[in-house]
Amino acid sequence: MTSVDLTTSLATVVRERRLERDLTVRALADRAGVSRAMIAKVEAGEAQPTAALLGRLSGALGLSLSELVARAEGGDRLARRADQPTWTDPTSGYVRRAVSPRAGGDLELVEVTMPPHAQAGFAADTHAFLRHRIWVLEGVLEFVEGTTVHRLHTGDCLELGPPVDCVYRNATDEPVRYLVAVTRR
Repeated sequence: MTSVDLTTSLATVVRERRLERDLTVRALADRAGVSRAMIAKVEAGEAQPTAALLGRLSGALGLSLSELVARAEGGDRLARRADQPTWTDPTSGYVRRAVSPRAGGDLELVEVTMPPHAQAGFAADTHAFLRHRIWVLEGVLEFVEGTTVHRLHTGDCLELGPPVDCVYRNATDEPVRYLVAVTRR
């Protein structure tokens, strides 16, 4: 699926989920902390959302980021690597791979490759209903959890505490690759 196809599919999923939850554009904008104009652009497929925006929208819609993206991409029980959908954040350049065959189950696995000197932040309300564990597969990841900075090296695994604003940051000259395991609270 190309990024254009995914943007179009995301537009449909966001609009359908908003209507399922009986939310107006204004209500979704207020919950997500973004403008009504931005919601309109996303739902019209006129804006390729950033990771931060998708995180805010998914949280406001009561979905994990993986569920939102998976609904846009479809799903099956077997997810071969060649078929695992990827998405590139237009701001940070990080690449997100949905490893799990289907999102929305008991466990979702997401592989992320963060380029050198890149970062992506997420507000606490985007993941308040989820539990996360981060396992660094290659490289060094700085994970900022509220005011606490965790410096994670290859093989390190961190379970996130109570929901707070967070930032995934690669302060090195090499890419970092990590896995995020997500379950519902």
